[in-house]
Amino acid sequence: MATSLAEIRAKLKAQEDRSTGGGSKGGDKSIYRHWDIAENTTARIRLLPDGNTSNSYFWVERLQIKLPFPGVKGQPNSKPVTVQVPCVEMYGPGNNCPILAEVRTWFKDPALEDMGRKYWKKKSYLFQGFVRDNPLADDVTPANPIRRFVMGPQLFNIIKSALMDPELENLPTDFQAGLDFQISKTAKANYADYTTSKWSRKESALTALEQAAIDEHGLFDLSTFLPKQPGEVELKVIKEMFEASVDGQPYDLERWGKYYKPFGLGDSNAADADAVDADATPVAATPAPRQAPKAAPAPVVEADDDEVAATAPVAKSGDSGKRAEDIIALIRSRQNKK
Repeated sequence: MATSLAEIRAKLKAQEDRSTGGGSKGGDKSIYRHWDIAENTTARIRLLPDGNTSNSYFWVERLQIKLPFPGVKGQPNSKPVTVQVPCVEMYGPGNNCPILAEVRTWFKDPALEDMGRKYWKKKSYLFQGFVRDNPLADDVTPANPIRRFVMGPQLFNIIKSALMDPELENLPTDFQAGLDFQISKTAKANYADYTTSKWSRKESALTALEQAAIDEHGLFDLSTFLPKQPGEVELKVIKEMFEASVDGQPYDLERWGKYYKPFGLGDSNAADADAVDADATPVAATPAPRQAPKAAPAPVVEADDDEVAATAPVAKSGDSGKRAEDIIALIRSRQNKK
């Protein structure tokens, strides 16, 4: 029990440092922005176990869905915005996502497949650890040097593949005989590419300073950084926003702002919003004025995302040219028949 005001303040400050990594205004500084490292550079990190000892892995999976809107209602000159909402399937069996319940049926119709991929769940993975070699000149190590890492499937698959190697004797997160992970960034088709990333071959122990940081701050329970699980009201809001997005309606801040907001429009609901799809960050060859981005390839539905990935029909070449309103009409027609 705290016996003085100073002790209470110290405990509150310690809790704040633990939850934010000593970050300040302008974002959570404990999140390491590996997607911002320069092309042809490498960041070397040391991953750590999850503070939640009931988690068999040293990461947690995050599933989110992007809902694009052409603008904000009541703001005539507003630019297109995107709201990220949690896919409730990430919270375990028995949680049914109202968006995927609809989108899964679209893959049965070749004309709706591209639209289905647009609204499909996006995977990312949360890790924690130390940054040992840091090519980011503007990155400031927070008071708690245990950083969080948000990685997409490309990096995750490299990390996971090593665990299946029969020659691996110890967990890469072992304090005494663990391995560093090297995040190497190159470019492919004007997008960031991390396929040359790899585990170090040589084992190493944590340094005295790294061990001291763990003793002082403890390890994060990574599950506490997942988006809050939606309740009945939030699920209703998510469904409304999804239908409005598909219909091409603007985002309604007055109606939905209490629950979910686009990143940058007030306080964002999306944890680590700037890190989502970090594996697919566009890379500019030379600095240039901001221009309208080129059309990105449709998100790939991964084989382990859902059974529809293996059975989804291939769209005919003529279907890709359908106008958005025609596709929306098809979707509404299907819904009216239910």
